[in-house]
Amino acid sequence: MREIIFDTETTGLDPKSGDRMVEIGCIEMVNRVPTGNTFHAYFNPDRDMPAAAEAVHGLSISFLSDKPRFHEKAAEFLEFIGEEAKLVAHNAGFDFGFVNSELDMCGLPPLSRERMVDTVAMARTRHPGAKNSLDALCTRYGIDRSHRTRHGALLDAELLAQVYVELTGGRQIGLSLAADLETSDVVTLVAIRRDRPFRTPRPHAASAEELAAHSAFLETVKSPLWND
Repeated sequence: MREIIFDTETTGLDPKSGDRMVEIGCIEMVNRVPTGNTFHAYFNPDRDMPAAAEAVHGLSISFLSDKPRFHEKAAEFLEFIGEEAKLVAHNAGFDFGFVNSELDMCGLPPLSRERMVDTVAMARTRHPGAKNSLDALCTRYGIDRSHRTRHGALLDAELLAQVYVELTGGRQIGLSLAADLETSDVVTLVAIRRDRPFRTPRPHAASAEELAAHSAFLETVKSPLWND
C-alpha cells in the first residue's frame, strides 16, 4: 500500500485571502515503511512574507525570490504523488486547501478529499483530551525532534511519517494477525519462508552425563512435591 506523507509552509492561514504556499515536502511510504523517495520544493509566492509567518518557518522573500513558481513544479509534484496513494497530513484540511488553491491557479483539477488522511483527527480519537500537535505526539511516542528548531515541510513530513506509524499500530505492526493482511502480503510472507535455506535440525536431547547429573540433583531434594 503506497501512501504519501506531506506538509506545507505558507505565507499565512487562508488561501482565499491571498496567502500562498511557499514550501512542500513529501515522503513516500509503502506498507508503512519509508522508501527513501521524496519530493521537496520551495516556491516564490509573488507577494510579501508576513513577519508572523516568517517567524514560524524562517523563509524570507529574499530567500524565495529566485525559487520557481508552483506552476513550474506542478507536473513533477503530481507525478510524484500519483493518482491513488492516500495523502497523509497533520491538520490535512489546511494543507489540502493550499495545494488545491495552487492547482486551481494553474488550471488543474483539485486533489480529491477522498484521498485525505488527517493525523490530527486520528490522534484525537486515540488520545482524547490530550495535546495532539506534532511536537506533542513526537514527545508521546519518543520520536527525536531535537533538530526541529523551526517548521520545515520536509522535516515535518519526516517526523509525521514516524508519528503516523505509531498511530496506525506502531513499530510492531508487522505482528498483526494474518487475517488483517492483504492477500498479496500473505503470499509474499509465504514466498519468503519457502526461499529460506533448509537447515538440519540440531540435536536437543540431554546426554547420558546430563541425565545422570539431573538424577543426582533430584536425590538431594528433601520431600519433593512429585512424591506426594
